[in-house]
Amino acid sequence: MTDLALEVDHVTKTFRLHHEKVNSIKQLVAGKGRGRHDDFVALKDVSFDVKEGEVFGVIGHNGSGKSTLLKCMAGILQPNSGSVRVHKRMSALLELGAGFHPELSGRDNVYLNAAILGMSRRDIAARFDDIVEFSGLQSFIDSPVKTYSSGMYVRLAFAVAINVDPRLLIIDEILAVGDVTFQQRCLEKFVEFRNEGRTIVLVTHAMNTVKDMCDRAIWLSHGVVTGEGDPSELVEQYTEQMLGDMHRSADGSVRRGSGEIKITSVELFVNDADEPVKRFRTGDDVRLRLRYQTEKAIPRPVVGFAIEQLGGATVTSPCTRDVGLVPEMLDGTGVIDAELPKVPLLPGTYDLHTSVTDFNRSHIYDHVHLAMRFDVMTGKPYETGGLMTLGPAWSIDT
Repeated sequence: MTDLALEVDHVTKTFRLHHEKVNSIKQLVAGKGRGRHDDFVALKDVSFDVKEGEVFGVIGHNGSGKSTLLKCMAGILQPNSGSVRVHKRMSALLELGAGFHPELSGRDNVYLNAAILGMSRRDIAARFDDIVEFSGLQSFIDSPVKTYSSGMYVRLAFAVAINVDPRLLIIDEILAVGDVTFQQRCLEKFVEFRNEGRTIVLVTHAMNTVKDMCDRAIWLSHGVVTGEGDPSELVEQYTEQMLGDMHRSADGSVRRGSGEIKITSVELFVNDADEPVKRFRTGDDVRLRLRYQTEKAIPRPVVGFAIEQLGGATVTSPCTRDVGLVPEMLDGTGVIDAELPKVPLLPGTYDLHTSVTDFNRSHIYDHVHLAMRFDVMTGKPYETGGLMTLGPAWSIDT
C-alpha cells in the first residue's frame, strides 16, 4: 500500500456570520441586540488523500473553499467535524506575510518564520545564506519587511518554506504575486522536490500549471468536492463550467461575445509566402491575417490579439486602437492584417487569442480563446533563456 502524506476525512467547516452588533452593556445583559447570524458552510464533507511523492492540485472559483481547506490542512483552522491527518513534516505557505512581523527586518523574520515552521536556531543559521540567495533580497534583508512589496514578501516566505526541509509542502495562490522569473524558479523547485519524492499540495488558477505539474487534483465548488482525478480531464470540466455560455469549437477554441461581428479565420504567413503556417523561426517576418464577418454594420470596432506562452505568461496583447487605427464602420466581410517584423519570440509553443470590441473595450462582440496554437523554432538571433530577444548589440571594452 502506498504511504499517505495527508488524509482529509469528511471535513466540514462553518463560520458564523453576525449581521448586527451589541450597542450597549444593557443590551448584552438583557440578551438583546445580539442580532441575527447565519452559519456559512465553507467546506462540506470534504474527503480525499494525498500520496507520498504526489503533486496534488486544488482548483475552484474564488470563494469555493480552497483557502479554508488549506488552512485546515495546515492546522490554522479546526474543522467543525471530520479530521485532517498529516503524516509528513509539513511547511505551509498560505496568506501573504503570515508569520512575519512588519516592524522586524527580513533577517529577523527569517529566524521568526523558520522557528514557527519548527526549525532550531542552529539549523536556521546554517541555511540562512541559502534562504537569502533564493529570495534574491540580499540588498533588503536588513530592512523592515513593512517596506517590502508583496512580491518581496512572497519571495522571502517561499525561500523560508522550502528550506525547512519539508516532506509535505502546501502552497496557496500567493505565488501569483511574484514576478515571472521568480515563478519559474518556484516551478523548478517544485520539479526538484517531486524528483526527490516530496509531496506538494498546490492551489492555483493557472490551469496549465495544474495540467503540467500535478499528478492528481480535486475541484472544489461552494465547499464541495465536485470532481477528483486526472488533472487534464478535471481542468477541462472546470473550464467548461467556468466558461458558462461560451461555445467551444471542435478545434478546441472557445468563443464568447454578442456575435454581431465574428473573426472567421486566423492565419499566419511567413516572409511573404502564400501558404499559411503554424511554425516559424525567431527573427522571421510574420503576417497575422484575421478574416471577419458582420451581421450588421459595426461602428468604430477595435480588433486585438494576445499571444501567451504555453505555460500561461502573456507576451503581448496589442489592439488597433493602440495605433489609432479605428475604422468608422465595418460591414460585411473583410480582412485585417497585422505585420510582425522580425518576430522576437524565442523557441517554444504559444497560444494566440483574438478579440473584437467596441471603442471603449467594454462590450465584447467576439472573443476567441485559443484561436490558434503555433510553434517558434530556433532562428536568429539565438538566445538561451526568456520569452523573447531584445536583439542586444554587445560590446566589450578591454
